[in-house]
Amino acid sequence: MTQYPALHMVIDGEKVSGGGRRTFDVVNPVTGETLAELPLADKADLDRALETAQRGYRIWRYTPAAERAKVLHGAAALIRQRADDLARIATMEEGKPVGETKIECMASAGWFDFAAGECQRLYGRELVRPVGQRSVVRWEPVGPIAAFAPWNFPLGNPSRKLGAAVAAGCSIILKSAEETPASALGILQCLYDAGLPKEVAQAVFGVPDEVSSHLLASPIIKKLSFTGSTVVGKHLAKLAADNMIRTTMELGGHGPVLVFDDADVDTVLATAAPGKTRNAGQVCVSPTRFIVQENVFEKFRDGMAERLAATVVGDGLKDGTQMGPMANPRRPDAMEKFVANAKDKGARVNTGGERIGNQGYFFQPTVLSEIPLDAEVMNEEPFGPLALINPYKSEDDMIAEANRLPYGLAGYAWTNDVKRQRRLADEVEVGMMGINTHMIAGPDAPFQGVQWSGHGSEDGPEGVKACMVVKAVHEG
Repeated sequence: MTQYPALHMVIDGEKVSGGGRRTFDVVNPVTGETLAELPLADKADLDRALETAQRGYRIWRYTPAAERAKVLHGAAALIRQRADDLARIATMEEGKPVGETKIECMASAGWFDFAAGECQRLYGRELVRPVGQRSVVRWEPVGPIAAFAPWNFPLGNPSRKLGAAVAAGCSIILKSAEETPASALGILQCLYDAGLPKEVAQAVFGVPDEVSSHLLASPIIKKLSFTGSTVVGKHLAKLAADNMIRTTMELGGHGPVLVFDDADVDTVLATAAPGKTRNAGQVCVSPTRFIVQENVFEKFRDGMAERLAATVVGDGLKDGTQMGPMANPRRPDAMEKFVANAKDKGARVNTGGERIGNQGYFFQPTVLSEIPLDAEVMNEEPFGPLALINPYKSEDDMIAEANRLPYGLAGYAWTNDVKRQRRLADEVEVGMMGINTHMIAGPDAPFQGVQWSGHGSEDGPEGVKACMVVKAVHEG
């Protein structure tokens, strides 16, 4: 049985804990009991991390691409070797079934391997000039990066940020979520054990606004990478603007799913139902607003309710569990408020809508239907196991609803009409579109949103290039 580890920060290659620092209680969401105390950074810790990041950048930016790639490939291999322990620790911290955290491990390893390959593909170009002149365009690492990763993918989110920075030749200060620190530390340790100089990547924890304000006020930081809510993203973007810090923002979503009457409803449900309960709906690209053509609305609604009602909810470490608890006490509180407000507005509860038990942070998978558009849940990201299902008559009406909100992260559509598929790819305003699939992410594909869902890319070649800047060099 995997034991939960002692917690620390990593600053200038040293494990930092104790010393009278403030602490944060890391809690098991199944029971609500404390797993361990996490030390939090003070200003002196952050200043030391900044100075180290500056030194680490000078080391790493000139490290040959082959050596950077070797570290990333080595870390990927170690993640696969340690996947069982890493997955169990992530489930203890965040709650999702261990099968899901095992998938996260494999995805993290895959991203490190892809980023390693990109080390050798950071090409510039030479421009056409008269004989005796030379002009080249080159890519260079942006500099030290401040990266903030949330709790919902405790292994995957830190991996994305670390892998891109390491591949690009940057140093990085990672502030992962205080709720899931051991997962992030486990990924970082794989990089260290694969040969990454410890000045290149560090891990700090602390009061979020204190840490972000301090790091982003420093002239040392040249890039901010943030994954989280739109509200916090807007706040951090304002802080970054004071020093003209480059930003990658992967923010909230409100995933529309357009289901047309020419699609096979049972096929859609077989993907959409488990997609909705994945990580208890605590996924930025979760399918959320089911925009269903009226001819198949009742069949889809009833089928979704039947499938969600049959979902096995429980401890993510136990066999057979299909959905774990929510990650913290804030989430079931939010679900209750969303459901109550929707009911007050006239929505129907087809299944679920309540907490489960009196221990931990469990909430029933829930179907709400015929929901007025002024209900809070139709305008704010629920970030939980709520499926919102409304009927629509025409393709135009369905596209209008998909584009109604200022969020534009992921969208989905189910139709067998090829011409309609191409229209939807053009007209639905999102950064990622899944047509007859919910598989929209891969290590070689950019992951990004538009509008209030952010800007800049993670994953793919674009994710590494987001940690770099362009320089034009002209020789006479």
